Amino acid sequence: MNRSLTALFAAFEAALVVAIGIGISLAPLTILWAAQFGFQVDWAVFWRASVDIWLLGHGADMIVTLDPLVAASLGLAGADAAFQLSIAALGFAVVSVILGLRAGRRVAETRFLLLGELVAIGTFGLLSLAVTLSALHPLARPSIVQGAIFPTAVFAVAVVIGSMRGSGLPKETNLAPLRVWLAARVRTIPADVRAAIATALRGGFAAATAVIGSAGVLLGVLLALNYAAVVRLYEGLHTEVLGGISLTLAQLAFVPTFVIWVASWLVGPGFALGVGSSVSPIGTLVGPIPAIPILGALPTGTGSFALVGLLVPVLAGFLAAALLRPSFVRALGAAPRLGWVIATGAGMGVVGGLILGLLAGASAGAAGPGRLQQVGPDALSVGLWAALEIALAATLGLLAAGRRPGAHLDLPERAAEKSSESAPR
Repeated sequence: MNRSLTALFAAFEAALVVAIGIGISLAPLTILWAAQFGFQVDWAVFWRASVDIWLLGHGADMIVTLDPLVAASLGLAGADAAFQLSIAALGFAVVSVILGLRAGRRVAETRFLLLGELVAIGTFGLLSLAVTLSALHPLARPSIVQGAIFPTAVFAVAVVIGSMRGSGLPKETNLAPLRVWLAARVRTIPADVRAAIATALRGGFAAATAVIGSAGVLLGVLLALNYAAVVRLYEGLHTEVLGGISLTLAQLAFVPTFVIWVASWLVGPGFALGVGSSVSPIGTLVGPIPAIPILGALPTGTGSFALVGLLVPVLAGFLAAALLRPSFVRALGAAPRLGWVIATGAGMGVVGGLILGLLAGASAGAAGPGRLQQVGPDALSVGLWAALEIALAATLGLLAAGRRPGAHLDLPERAAEKSSESAPR
């Protein structure tokens, strides 16, 4: 495949990702336009709504102005003025990541890896800017800068990771000298430092992944246990079939967001459902909230049983450290000293806390006027608590694993004993 075909192929892959992302909401809205409104409403309204949803799903902010009648019916302070909407339906970002990984792997099968990556990312950025400009409206105006940059950044990271994991090996690439230079720089780092950094990165990522996975399982269990409450909320909305389907699809787009909220609840700080509210294992304090069915399944503080959830990040950090210690020892070529164990455990906590904190920040935002301008977890609190919990548990995991037969920890006292035993008499 020559350069022109590679560029064309990469551009097509990027355009396909944008089309699928917007089409996920545009398809049901178009059906609603035909079946519910009988083609009487301008279809451009649904196009703008689909683009707005797609942009919100990637973290772009939007300024919304409600119709006076709608604002009065909500009964929320500040609904009659323009307000910011920034809560992210992260399901759309997940779709972009999955498709971006696929696009990266396919680009890696061509001869010109760097060209394919640049064209794919550049095309995606131009299309993001174009659809953002097409959705501008006095009643709902997305941020042009964020609309162009945020979705492109998500796609770019996925493409680069996907191309690195691609099955094909590019025959011609300008990245080879850079990789050689980076490999040479890495080799200059002492072996024990490299081992500690690698273990901290792997352990922190594994612990954060375990917390997110546990939160997803817990959310599924809560949905099953609170099924009756969710159904009652559906019935209270009095939506027709198409309206119910649209509401369900919208909630599915927010499932990754809700999973991160549950993970923040497991870490400890919990999340807010409005200014002055709190949902955490310690207790729940909320005011009037929108009648969204899935909110009926979110966790609430229930005394000692809820506090058991706090063990999840602790167990995740402990098990990640215990499982990684054998490879850590092999990388060092000897039992690690206590200082390296503490430093590595702290590194796991920093990495895990940073990941969970960033995810918490991405899942929080403004969901409406008035008190709904503060919804979701606090990124700093979640990150700090997660870092502390994972760091302590990971350090204990490394120490506990080191007490198994044949896997002794190289403490300073033990090192002194060994040196005295080996000294000539």
